[in-house]
Amino acid sequence: MQDFQQAKIKEVKRMIENCYAEIDLVNKNRGSEEAKLDQLSVIEEDINGIINEVNELAKYTRINFTALVKIIKKHDKNVPFMLKPVFTTKMNIMPFFKESFDALLIELSRLYRIVRDGGKDLSNNVNPQSGNGQTFVRQTTKYWVHPDNVMELKLYILKNLPVLVYSNDQNKPVNPAITSIYFDNSELDLYKGRIEKIEGAEAIRLRWYGGDDVTDIFIERKTHREDWTGEKSVKERFPLKEKHVNSYLAGVYDLSKKIAKLREEGTKPARDIDDMERLSVETFESVKNKNLVPVLRTFYNRTAFQLPGDATVRISLDTELSMIREDNFDGIERAGLNWRRTDIHGDYPFPQLPERDICRFPYAVLEVKLQTERGAEPPKWVVNLINSHLVESVPKFSKFIHGVSTLLEDRVDILPFWVRDFVLLFLFSL
Repeated sequence: MQDFQQAKIKEVKRMIENCYAEIDLVNKNRGSEEAKLDQLSVIEEDINGIINEVNELAKYTRINFTALVKIIKKHDKNVPFMLKPVFTTKMNIMPFFKESFDALLIELSRLYRIVRDGGKDLSNNVNPQSGNGQTFVRQTTKYWVHPDNVMELKLYILKNLPVLVYSNDQNKPVNPAITSIYFDNSELDLYKGRIEKIEGAEAIRLRWYGGDDVTDIFIERKTHREDWTGEKSVKERFPLKEKHVNSYLAGVYDLSKKIAKLREEGTKPARDIDDMERLSVETFESVKNKNLVPVLRTFYNRTAFQLPGDATVRISLDTELSMIREDNFDGIERAGLNWRRTDIHGDYPFPQLPERDICRFPYAVLEVKLQTERGAEPPKWVVNLINSHLVESVPKFSKFIHGVSTLLEDRVDILPFWVRDFVLLFLFSL
């Protein structure tokens, strides 16, 4: 299976290279603009064919891995000799099931954009957003996506919106992982504030991008605003080196030197520096006064889609979502006195963790953000997407709320409304 998969990936890469070569030939051709567009249209059909190949290969990978797992389970249930340990070892040597195809998706996305832009590679150009001075309507909707539909969904989106790559180094693989540590107290006051949508309710989290070895951590605060206030909910954050996180939370680390240095350098606007100083003080005060401690970790791999510099449509798809306990409420030390657990190493599915400490969410989470002029309709392809069989609408879904309500169920009085839908969907998928 691994050999077949890798052979097909090499074949797809050759097909992608051929498309790039054909685009180069079209650009060198001195024919008419109409002839050029006709040739690019043919190349677009070739790209569609490659997309179908990738979709089928992803299905092949998922179906075969699922079949292998079921065979091993059935064998071990009926035969004294256990195959699971041998199977696990083999899977670690040949982890074909971990192939995400992300590198292929990025190349296909780039190809689509070049063809749609008339053969020009504008992928690195950031276009300023138009419509200054106009009134925009911002709308965010969330959906669950069954794992069987994830690849088909990604391929559909990239036909209309390019994959957004944050790395400046094209030769370095991008780690799409996003990890957050959410804080709360033993009474779960922040959870209650968020689920009851209390005016001014806070969510405080520490977030980083990539592996656990990164040194840059973001301290974030989300503040909920009710519609009657006329204000929008706000998300604010400031960066902090990992080595300073514990001392900052303990009130020992003094940010004033960093603030003074930023003012002296003059590389940031004075208002941004003032906001950073204010946020650092207010966040620490919340941690101290509300007795906040690490409670929940969320982990997922994100694929983002957006035209650079254009916020009309922004889409993110989070896969391999996991919620993990960080608290010590039950007498079991997890994070202890540290700001996060130190016993989590490696990547999803975190097999070293006891089942009581982790919720592996069985669906991907799609988030669609639209910014349109008042009275304007969303793009037709977006409407078709959100009305398709690929997604299930879940308004106001929250990873933090779901994780707390699932892993700390005995401590919560109110469950989120989507729990019923979640159970029904899960039962029907069995």
